[in-house]
Amino acid sequence: MVDDRIAPKEYYSIGEVCDITGLKPHVLRYWETQFPALSPSKNQAGNRVYRRKEVKLVQLLRHLLYVEKYTIDGARQKLERLRKEGKVARASTAAWDAHVVRDLRRDVDELLDLLTLDA
Repeated sequence: MVDDRIAPKEYYSIGEVCDITGLKPHVLRYWETQFPALSPSKNQAGNRVYRRKEVKLVQLLRHLLYVEKYTIDGARQKLERLRKEGKVARASTAAWDAHVVRDLRRDVDELLDLLTLDA
């Protein structure tokens, strides 16, 4: 299952979300101001804590902005359309799948490069 790459935890710190998605903390904090659907709660220490569905939403936003090249406003509108159609979860999973495939392809290419150097 695609969610296997996200460790099965109840909450994730902003640092963990950054590691999973490849984004910087300031980008996540900015996106929180631009996308009302992305609103992680805070723990008793006042630190952001993201739930699994929010991690997947971040990956969807990353896909819309960086891969499909939407503007912030365009991504906000697309997300709202997906929400109205009840397709946010499906789109988040598809974006995650694309991310996993890109990572796997990069890993295979690096491995092939190493094997080619040894030959």
